[in-house]
Amino acid sequence: MRTMGLDLGSKTIGIAISDEFGWTAQGIKTLRINEEKNELGFEELGEIIKEYQVTKVVVGLPKNMNNTIGPRGELSQNYAKELEVRFAIPVVLWDERLTTMAAERVLLEADVSRKKRKKVIDKMAAVMILQGYLNSQIK
Repeated sequence: MRTMGLDLGSKTIGIAISDEFGWTAQGIKTLRINEEKNELGFEELGEIIKEYQVTKVVVGLPKNMNNTIGPRGELSQNYAKELEVRFAIPVVLWDERLTTMAAERVLLEADVSRKKRKKVIDKMAAVMILQGYLNSQIK
């Protein structure tokens, strides 16, 4: 019973998976997508859901700083609905404000080169989204 976290971008999706206990998030990959061609990665996500026996998905919801939902947020909401319909598992939207900036800061502090940061930033943001959600579930 694992939870998958997604950082949905216009060109990539960062993917993270929880451990079986739901305590920690680990980044597993960055999936390339193409919104213009409607290539949104559902097939590959389905394979990951099956492989890791995912029972819940957490999708980052990019809110504006004034707490409103803009166009990217609406796309995330629609993507979450489509995931729920396609895979019949619960999907939670999680406020992702500043996660990409926080991921960038962590990578900078770790002295990761710009080229390598670009490759892992979305996966790291997915980890932060999922870990935030997992931490909120601890009672």
